[in-house]
Formats: sequence, structure tokens, C-alpha cells
Amino acid sequence: MEQLRLSPSRVNDFTNCPQLYKYRAILNLPEAISLDAERGKLVHAVLEDLFELPRPERNSDSALAILPQAWQKQLRDKPELEALVTDQKEWMDRAQSLLQTYFGLEDPTAFDSTYRELHLEKNFTEQIYLHGYVDRLDVAPTGEVRIVDYKTGKSPKPGWEEKALFQLRVYALLYWRNEGVLPRLLQLLYLGDGKTVKSSPTEKELESTERILRNIGDEILTAIDTDFFPPKKSRLCDWCSFKNICPAHN
Repeated sequence: MEQLRLSPSRVNDFTNCPQLYKYRAILNLPEAISLDAERGKLVHAVLEDLFELPRPERNSDSALAILPQAWQKQLRDKPELEALVTDQKEWMDRAQSLLQTYFGLEDPTAFDSTYRELHLEKNFTEQIYLHGYVDRLDVAPTGEVRIVDYKTGKSPKPGWEEKALFQLRVYALLYWRNEGVLPRLLQLLYLGDGKTVKSSPTEKELESTERILRNIGDEILTAIDTDFFPPKKSRLCDWCSFKNICPAHN
């Protein structure tokens, strides 16, 4: 059996609905393009390029100047987007609004980002390969590490922050195990409503995250061996590309 490739998104798929995991990770079925996801990729690309500029130039004017270039590149990479985005002005206005919100959350002229779109990976066990891509990882001159993730949606409702932070704890775990440095701060920037969710991870929390990942990895391996991926109905089904073929709805 090939080594299982595990990432925060695939973990999320399996815990939300094992059948969804099968469609995406096992069968690799094609999915309809999500315009929300594509808008998120566009804003991420602009913020990534923003940190390539000298500090004084990292302002909203520069971000808005980068936006059309980033959009044209996205269209070249995925030309079918042009037909799906029926109102170009509304599309760009929304992206501009999200970028403007970013500058109310932090000042990019005040620091330098060490890594953007950093790939973290580790052979978690003999059977499980764990990896993920970090939007931004900053290492301060004094050595403290901050992991930042941009979200173009709205912040979680009270009580759901821990679920939202799980992804960043996986990244923190990978960095800690690979580099021997415990990240000081995890930070989710929600551009949809201008809010921030922060956490300072402890070794105990990351060890707990590691146990959770091992358990979920074992569950996935068992599901693969038995070909048992039960569907789990929820309100997320309304946004699922596979609803029309899912046994829970047919």
C-alpha cells in the first residue's frame, strides 16, 4: 500500500464526511470550480507578491495595483474562469474590498515576512506522510516564529475558534518537529469581516494535535482497507460537488 498523504484539508474532509474524502482523495473525481475559492486564491496571490516589495511600498495602493496582474495570471492558468465570472466589476470590487480590510488588520511595512507559501512536510509514521502549505511564516530577529493564514471568509462564531485553529496547529507541529522551535503565535486573519483569531501554542497542545492526527490517520487507513467511507449528512452537503452522486442523497 502506498504511503497515505495527509494534510489539514484532507483531515477536514474525512472528519466532515468520509464519503467526501473518498471522492476527493481516493477517486480524485473532478469538481465544479468554486468562485469563492478562486477569489481567495486571487487575494492570497496579491498578498504574497506584496511582501516582495520594499517595506515603504507595502500599502493598499500597491496591493490594488498588483490585483489586475494577478487576475490576468489566474485567467491564463484557468481560462474557464472568464466565463464563470459574469460581472468582472463586482468580482474586482469584492477582491479590492478584501485587500483593503487586510490593511486594517496589520501593517506590512512594520516587518519582513520570512516565508510565503512555505511547504512543510514530514514522514509522520511509516504509513503516513503529513504536509501542508503555510500562507506566511515570519521569523523575528529574536527568533520567535509566527504562523499566519489568510481567510477571505468571515471569522468563526464563538466556540468554533478551536476548530478553525486546528489547521495552524498542524503547521506548528510540523515546524516544531522539523526545526525544534515552538512557534510563538498562530494567527488567522479573516478578511471577510476584519477579525483576527490568535493562539499561542504550547507543547502539550501540539502533542495533543499529534495524537489526533495519528488517530485520524489510522481511521483513514482502516477505511481504505475495508472500503468503508460512510457519508455524513450536514448543511455542508448543499455546497458539495458530489451531492448528486452521494448515496446519502440518492
